Amino acid sequence: MQTFHRQPPTEGETKQKILKAAQRLFARKGYDGTTTHELAEAAGLAEGTLFRHFETKKAILVEVVTQGWVELLTDLLTELSEMGSYKAIAQVMRKRMLNLHQNADLLRVCFMEAQFHPDLRDRIQSEVIAKMTDVAVAFFQTAMERGIYRKMDPYIVAQVFLGMFTVAGFSRDTIMPADASPQAMQAMAEGIADIFLNGVLVKDEE
Repeated sequence: MQTFHRQPPTEGETKQKILKAAQRLFARKGYDGTTTHELAEAAGLAEGTLFRHFETKKAILVEVVTQGWVELLTDLLTELSEMGSYKAIAQVMRKRMLNLHQNADLLRVCFMEAQFHPDLRDRIQSEVIAKMTDVAVAFFQTAMERGIYRKMDPYIVAQVFLGMFTVAGFSRDTIMPADASPQAMQAMAEGIADIFLNGVLVKDEE
């Protein structure tokens, strides 16, 4: 009878298991409320194994948040590149809302914990958010040069867009109920896009 032996997990697989467990626990209990013993238990590892891969609990938090922001940047790059036109902002917002349930823990940790750890906040600002801003600035600068958007400071437009991007990411938890229908999310996405593209003031008749 042939016996199959399962290969032990690689170092990378073990690290990802720790990070996924940390993401869940930090989202539910907060960084300060989570012990390394709980982390190891949630990852199915001995506590000593935890520290063979990460020197401290803070190192785990830094890796969770850094990876999380990189994922957000990758999503933004993908969505901007797939836009059918510079006016298709609604499709970006809608995808944020529809995908939120997959990233709720990640978003909660990324946005909440960075507020309480200045060193982490500074690292994310310099390594990821600055890159997100640069990408958005280039995107809107091109739209202005092509005469699609009116001429204004592309940095300010990018900052407003990224703020909306963030709100759309949290909308299932904040501005919309958790059981909102796809139709309701589409309406909200179109509303956000309409305000971004057209503002809220009635235009003067010419």
